[in-house]
Amino acid sequence: MENGAGNGVAVAAPAVDSPASWNFTPNEALLGLTALSVRGVLGRVKAGMVVGGGGVVAAARPVIPMGHGDPSVFPCFRTAPEAVDAVAGALRSGEHNSYPTCVGLEPARRSIAKYLSRDLPYQLSPDDVYLTSGCAQAIEIICSVLARPGANILLPRPGYLFYEARAVFNGMEARYYDLLPEKDWEVDIDGVQVLADENTVAVVIVNPGNPCGNVYTYDHLAKVAETARKLGIFVITDEVYAHLTFGKRKFVPMGMFGAVAPVFTLGSISKRWVVPGWRLGWIVTNDPSGVFQRTKVVDSIKSYLDISSDPPTFVQGAIPKLLENTKEDFFNKTVKILRETADICWEKLKDINAITCPSRPEGSMFVMVKLDLSCLQDIKDDMDFCCWLAKEEFVVVLPGCAVGYKNWLRITFAIDPSSLEDGLDRLKSFCLRHSKPTK
Repeated sequence: MENGAGNGVAVAAPAVDSPASWNFTPNEALLGLTALSVRGVLGRVKAGMVVGGGGVVAAARPVIPMGHGDPSVFPCFRTAPEAVDAVAGALRSGEHNSYPTCVGLEPARRSIAKYLSRDLPYQLSPDDVYLTSGCAQAIEIICSVLARPGANILLPRPGYLFYEARAVFNGMEARYYDLLPEKDWEVDIDGVQVLADENTVAVVIVNPGNPCGNVYTYDHLAKVAETARKLGIFVITDEVYAHLTFGKRKFVPMGMFGAVAPVFTLGSISKRWVVPGWRLGWIVTNDPSGVFQRTKVVDSIKSYLDISSDPPTFVQGAIPKLLENTKEDFFNKTVKILRETADICWEKLKDINAITCPSRPEGSMFVMVKLDLSCLQDIKDDMDFCCWLAKEEFVVVLPGCAVGYKNWLRITFAIDPSSLEDGLDRLKSFCLRHSKPTK
């Protein structure tokens, strides 16, 4: 044995010190942030599932993953062959084994600028684009750049709590405005104006919506821009689900209104190309008036990128061909499947006791549904519901507390259609089994 035990050599017992004798402690700000992580909450939900050898869930039937937005494991959501060829070609070329520049390779930034400009009334330049390790790092960078004593940022509720985690970690205050379920989850414009003060730096919107599956109209986005201009703040628009729309409303980028109020657009290839593991995202300045230049916000972004990690160079190298060569048939197929699964979800949810879906999803991969706990017995709240559902039915959904909406659920429909039907049937059985008896 490496420690010498068993060979006749005496081994000294390790010294036992009290924690007070060590001159370090953890960063207290980090210890509570797991509660704001989808990954962390889903880990708690799945903890009660029967576990076999090696920590693998030992289920008599397959686990149905309806809790996160990563459909890449399902063959029907496999990425485009042109995307795979682009990455393979970049690797084989031997030209992308070095460190990139801090803002990202120029050909990749130029290609992304061209790709995004197709939906805008003006042309973006490569200098408007900053490459990041997925959209998560883009959020991290923006929250770090904005952080100053007393600053606050306006976030949607329900919403992606990663924004709050990064804001709080950087010493900013997170203030929540409501999305209105009775109005297809529109931004509560009046609420935004009430929350904002002289220390407010930005308002965040997510379009298409995570977790609500909503898609904003041109007119509503125009109101958001006008409100931001009135308040003297800019808009951070999370468009990682851009163009994943399948209802009556088509995707409109917030950058359309960059001349009204400056906009930071956050995006990535993770969702539209179904490759979240490739870790390639971007921050884009939609700012024809040059506000971000004059206020030196872009200088702060460049400074941050100088001291942070970069997305893989070979993935950056693949971006020009990935964007240029991916066929519309691939995107149409993905949207067709999402339309099918969204319809399955909408129709089946109507027949499930104790669950109400306020509106049919029109974009992204999710829908929010309300729990009626008065119809259920022995269920305390949304977290309790999800834990028991996972334990009894091997169906994983995200409790609403993970998106700031207690006693709601976020259901992912971006899975294989047959698996989704199975999962929703199990959800129905669970609700029936836990229903209060009728008098």
